[in-house]
Amino acid sequence: MDTFLQQPLTARMATSGPTVRPVWFLWEDGAFWVLTGPWARLFDRVKDDPKVALVVDECDIATGRVQQVIARGRAELVPFDVPRGRRKLSRYLGADETVWDERFVHYLYDDPGERGTMWLRLAPTSLTATDLSYCVE
Repeated sequence: MDTFLQQPLTARMATSGPTVRPVWFLWEDGAFWVLTGPWARLFDRVKDDPKVALVVDECDIATGRVQQVIARGRAELVPFDVPRGRRKLSRYLGADETVWDERFVHYLYDDPGERGTMWLRLAPTSLTATDLSYCVE
């Protein structure tokens, strides 16, 4: 499961409403870390009701590889830290920050207190990994 979650896949997070949105994440220290802040609806949704579900999946019809991880629990909003932010963004954008879109660079170099950048941390109370892969002839 850890190897699967180290890939730069997009997860879908469900919040009360219900609302489902795609998110980039970092799987680290037994938790999913998602960058958010007051500019995002996710931030307000989690403040109002911290119960969330998250799905990371992959389906490759050419190889028959079908894998999924489903997590549930209570998310918490925690202070942003730059080293973790760099690890998360570089897994999706590459290590060379000079080629990143400007808005992603700002997450690392703007004052998180001024901007309101936070982490949504989900340490799942329920975590299920399923391999539904099949053989391709």
